[in-house]
Amino acid sequence: MIAVKGLTRTFGDLVAVDDVTFDVTDGLMTGFVGGNGAGKTTTMRMVMGLLAMHGGEVLWNGAPITAAERRRVGYMPEERGLYPKQKVLDQLVYLGELSGMTASAARASVTTHLERFGLEDRAGERVEKLSLGNQQRVQIIAALMTEPDALILDEPFSGLDPQAVDSMADLLREHTARGIPVLFSSHQLDLVERLCDRLVVLAHGRVVATGSVDELRSGGPELYRLTLDGDAGWVRDLAGIHVHDVDGTTALVEPDDAGARRALLEAAVSRGDVLDFAKQVPALSEIYREVTA
Repeated sequence: MIAVKGLTRTFGDLVAVDDVTFDVTDGLMTGFVGGNGAGKTTTMRMVMGLLAMHGGEVLWNGAPITAAERRRVGYMPEERGLYPKQKVLDQLVYLGELSGMTASAARASVTTHLERFGLEDRAGERVEKLSLGNQQRVQIIAALMTEPDALILDEPFSGLDPQAVDSMADLLREHTARGIPVLFSSHQLDLVERLCDRLVVLAHGRVVATGSVDELRSGGPELYRLTLDGDAGWVRDLAGIHVHDVDGTTALVEPDDAGARRALLEAAVSRGDVLDFAKQVPALSEIYREVTA
């Protein structure tokens, strides 16, 4: 497990990362989300030892992470680190050898991953000849091909088409199924919601929320949507009901407790047909806006 404890980084007077603490647990996919400038990339670079920490520490299985352990982490930077003039296969094999693989093992792993991403016919092309999406695939392969002990991926889904997103998601699930901890950042909140076991939300360099999507949802108000066959304005007069919105025949309400909820439904039935009465499950985007406001 990777544990980030109190990481801090300043650039002059700017505190870019402010006492950031979270865990990346074995076998779980952790989503790292936040707006531009929230501190995600800076935090990832400090975890990987690419940027000095001004406070805090990074632990690997409870002890300070070493350079050797960092070399066993598959890292994908936000900015591509590929040689544009070099051929795809040759470059990936070279990167695998730099990571300690034999040439034959690297070539076998690269070939397998190129096939998984539908790039086997591009193996002999120079990187600069590929589309941006295919370059992204090559960068992802560079992080995955070494059978790493952990994965830290900065915006891995950026620029990928839906088919490549599915292939990438399947590969990440295969790694977590083997107990590999995975941390990835993304601005695609619907994708994060679908894939991640846990979330870490950053705003202005600080962690503002952590937990599973269900845990983050449970921290908000319990809202219900009531739809009637007539005007719903009368719900404003009920005791124990906080009205968030009324729009003609529909009301969005927050009952104080189960008793208030039952009283609301009984009152609605007594006035006519109830077309719908259901608990509202907020999307991750709504939770994100709330915790980063």
